[in-house]
Amino acid sequence: MEYTRLGSTGLKVSRITLGCMSFGDRSTGWNEWSLGYDDALPIIRHAFELGISFWDTANIYSLGTSEEIVGRAMRELTRREDIVLATKVNFTMHDGPGGSGLSRRAIMENIDASLKRLGTDFVDLYQIHRFDPETPVEETMEALHDVVKAGKARYIGASSMWAWQFAKLQHAADLGGWTRFVSMQNQYSLMMREDERELFPLLADQEVGSIPWSPLGKGRLTRPWGQQSSQRGQTDPLQSRYVQDLDEPIADAVERVAANRGIPMAQVALAWVLRNPVVDAPIVGASKVAHLDDAVAALDVELTDDEVAALEAPYRLRMPTGY
Repeated sequence: MEYTRLGSTGLKVSRITLGCMSFGDRSTGWNEWSLGYDDALPIIRHAFELGISFWDTANIYSLGTSEEIVGRAMRELTRREDIVLATKVNFTMHDGPGGSGLSRRAIMENIDASLKRLGTDFVDLYQIHRFDPETPVEETMEALHDVVKAGKARYIGASSMWAWQFAKLQHAADLGGWTRFVSMQNQYSLMMREDERELFPLLADQEVGSIPWSPLGKGRLTRPWGQQSSQRGQTDPLQSRYVQDLDEPIADAVERVAANRGIPMAQVALAWVLRNPVVDAPIVGASKVAHLDDAVAALDVELTDDEVAALEAPYRLRMPTGY
């Protein structure tokens, strides 16, 4: 495993992040493909054995049960000191005034609820799960600052928004003398490169690290285009982002490069993401231990200039999704 600093901080994180959206209790009705504790534990254990110490979840994942599974696994497998733990806040957990959004009420209520489910006194990275247009940015940034000063989070991050929104939040923090974001969890893959236009240059200028989600295009860059047969692939509504006609040539290009090298497509697609200098640690949402093996192996894949050109050539302008 390789390790790097998160953004401009001194915090060391593994260059692969364990994405925990696949873990949770299906009885919550949040999705049909979540893995309960018994099925999730071997995957989390394998991640730990591979040196993947950066784990990312969110309060909304399976309505809190992902956090419960992650916290329980952490206590069973290792010490709290060995894990860099991240979670998120914004989406609706209940209908009360603090059940969603990024108001002071919601942030204070949800950080305490997340810590209780995770079974820890603090998270290393507390992230806003999208921009909240209904709350003044000053209210959000001051509340997040207070969470940090209370010792409940060590750092704060953001996720998937327009560059101007992120700049507005950071500027509010500067004006108020509050804690700034150190990371951005944005969608980035060979199938979604729109953040290269504005967001990535902003992150580079601000020395903010990217920890991209969906670096494998929801799995569509891990197998030939016609072979989409996983349960998640059949039931996850977010898969619709990657079924456009303009995506198939991209998957075909990954398949050709992988075949020439004799390695899995996932390694090629992830190696391409890892080579971006703004990217610190792509998030791999594993549902099988083999997914983690491919992710770690991608760290050793050095793509040639010709391979990069072949992988990037089919991309066409599109509207960003996930904001």
